[in-house]
Amino acid sequence: MFRRIFGSSSTDAAVREEAALTEAAAVAGDTATVRRIVARLESMPPEQARLVASAAYTLARAAHADLDISAEEMVAIEQELQADGGLDEPTAVLVAEMAKLQAKTLGATENYVVTREFAAIADEAQKIRVLRACFVVSAANGVISAEESAAVNQIANELALDADTVSSIRAEFHERLSSVQAVRRAAGGA
Repeated sequence: MFRRIFGSSSTDAAVREEAALTEAAAVAGDTATVRRIVARLESMPPEQARLVASAAYTLARAAHADLDISAEEMVAIEQELQADGGLDEPTAVLVAEMAKLQAKTLGATENYVVTREFAAIADEAQKIRVLRACFVVSAANGVISAEESAAVNQIANELALDADTVSSIRAEFHERLSSVQAVRRAAGGA
């Protein structure tokens, strides 16, 4: 129908333009999620704000793996954002809430893109800190569910961390894994 009204050349041009815009955004690693959080962090240098925004979203992603972000997980996200002199408390609360909203509303659409963006701008130590923080957030209620564990594994893969590093961090949280807790209960040694 649009071809009859506008002709095929204008439709083809619109399709090409949309494809070019989509490709440009993907190449730049720019996502709407990160831009919304970055807008609230204008007082920071832009690269630092992008790093904080993408890290916060990655933590919210880990928390939301089981389709719920509990109050304990939110407190953990806020604390992780404040760790090592990161953000002040009000900014951490705001960023955590924004990341939570984005994770709940956009979820699977943004997960890979935002984590990939974080991986592209973070150094090795920052990637390791965020992966450990994902475990902390997932364990905030005392147990890391199978869904959360799988999401953290996926995040580790997207961060391109080596298997030994991931295993070492996972070992710190071994007793919090739901599968380990289930085996202990079944064996009578909860």
